[in-house]
Amino acid sequence: METLLPPGDDYDAFARFYDLFYAQRDEDIAMYLDFAQAADGAILELGCGTGRLLLPLARAGHRVTGLDSSAEMLARAQERLRAASLTERVSLVQGDLRHFDLGERFALAILSANTFMHCHDTHEQLACLGCIHRHLDSGGRLVVDLTHPDVQTLAEADGHLLSDDPVRDSHTGYIIQRFIRQRLDLANQMQHVTFIIDEITPDGRVRRTLFPFRLRFVFRFEMELLLRLAGFGLEALYGSYQLEPFESHSERMIFVARRD
Repeated sequence: METLLPPGDDYDAFARFYDLFYAQRDEDIAMYLDFAQAADGAILELGCGTGRLLLPLARAGHRVTGLDSSAEMLARAQERLRAASLTERVSLVQGDLRHFDLGERFALAILSANTFMHCHDTHEQLACLGCIHRHLDSGGRLVVDLTHPDVQTLAEADGHLLSDDPVRDSHTGYIIQRFIRQRLDLANQMQHVTFIIDEITPDGRVRRTLFPFRLRFVFRFEMELLLRLAGFGLEALYGSYQLEPFESHSERMIFVARRD
C-alpha cells in the first residue's frame, strides 16, 4: 500500500476528493438563496471551495465573488461554472479569508458550513471578521454557520476512527473509502482532524493519502462577542437551516449580523 502525507491544512491535495463527499450537500441552499434574495447587491462567499453554493446563487441571478485559499478548489469551481455557463456572474479569487482586499463592497457575506472554524485563534478570527466588515456595504449582512459544540459528543469522538460509506470515483473508476480520526484539545478549543482516504483499484491495490487539518470550535457567546468587537450588530441567531430558534439541543448556530 502506498501512503502519501501532504502538509497540514493542504486543501489543494484534498480538492480532487472534495465533491465526492460534499457536492450533494444541499440542506442549507434554500436558506442562502433567501438571504441572497433579500440582499440589495453583490454577494461574497468566503471559503467557497469547488462552488457548492456559488452555482445555485449564480443560477438565481446573483452576482457572486468566491474566495478560497486553494488554487485547485478554485480550478474545479471554474470548471463547474463554465459547464453551467455561469462564469459571467461569478468572480473567483485566491486569497486568505483572514487577510484580503478585493477593492469592492458587498451586500451579503457568507461563511458557510464551519468555514470560520479554520481561523485558529482570536487574532485570526478578528482579522477575518474585520476584513469582512470592511467589505460590506453599510447595513450589509454576514451569515456565519457553525456547529453548536457539544463537549460530550466531542469527547466521545476523541481518538476514535470513523468511516463513511465507500463511493466510486467516476473519473478513475476507483472505490474511495474515507476514514476520519479526531483528536480533541479542549484547552485550546481545537479539533485535530485527519481524513484518511483510501483509493482502491479494480485489482485491489490501495493508495492511501492522509489530510491533517485543524478546526477551532466556537461557543455561542464567544461568537457574539467576536462579532461585536469586529463592529457588527447581531440581528438574529438560529438553530437550523429552517431558521428555527436556537436552543440547547440545536445542532447548528447560524449567526446573522449586520454592519451598522
